[in-house]
Amino acid sequence: MLSAARRLSFRPVNVVNRILPIRLNSTITSTHPKLAKDALLSVSQEKENLLNSKDYVLFHPVYSKSDLEAATYTHREVSGIKDRIAFGLVRTMRYVFDTATPNVMSERQWLNRICFLETVAGVPGMVAAMLRHTRSLRLLKRDNGWIHTLLEEAENERMHLLTFMKMKEPGLMFRAMVLVTQGVFFNAYLACYLLSPQTCHRFVGYLEESAVHTYTLCLKDIEQGKIRHWGTQPAPEIARFYWQLSENATVKDVVAAVRADEADHRDTNHALAELQVDDVNPKAYS
Repeated sequence: MLSAARRLSFRPVNVVNRILPIRLNSTITSTHPKLAKDALLSVSQEKENLLNSKDYVLFHPVYSKSDLEAATYTHREVSGIKDRIAFGLVRTMRYVFDTATPNVMSERQWLNRICFLETVAGVPGMVAAMLRHTRSLRLLKRDNGWIHTLLEEAENERMHLLTFMKMKEPGLMFRAMVLVTQGVFFNAYLACYLLSPQTCHRFVGYLEESAVHTYTLCLKDIEQGKIRHWGTQPAPEIARFYWQLSENATVKDVVAAVRADEADHRDTNHALAELQVDDVNPKAYS
């Protein structure tokens, strides 16, 4: 699906480790305390600027117009007890959220739903990566490409949250709900992943199917609902950088890119659910 220009920059680490020590030695040419202090401050500031570079992100897809149009809702048929458990949990969660929100939502309601769901969506990838990382350490062997894919997913979901948080100021109640939900979901997912990784990846696959559906509804609301202004409102700077959007990109373009991300996570997790724990992750080499 992706004609993806996948980016990863090691520039901050490389420059700090390789260039700055040389520059430090060549800069301090005097033993005068004031000159030495100034040189150290200059190098320290440059190091800080490099570490704050916007280029310091993990691999992630950058989509063409055809990629965005191809990111549509699909559903994997339920087969077997594990699939039924995973799909049943997702349907229950979907029912709760749909019941709590109206059919036609305002901008505030959309932002509340999106931001809250993204705080949940960023958990599975990190939990799975952490468990596979510690397993690799315990068994003294390679992970066969799973950890990086899972970390990329976790950061990608967090970038969704950071993007939409540019449009929302969370209140105390919202923060409390996030805190409680994360505490429950993190520990529940961790326990379930220890018991059945395949079921957990199938759960995330179905969860991402639901996310694709949600963002499709959001795009429809932008076209004909209460948030039509998202079709002309400029995209946040963090989104233009992350997805390499044009300078005149709008929030609608951001929603389309997020939907494509969720479709990618859907396909990845359904693929991982078919593998055994020691199998090679084919997504790591695609």
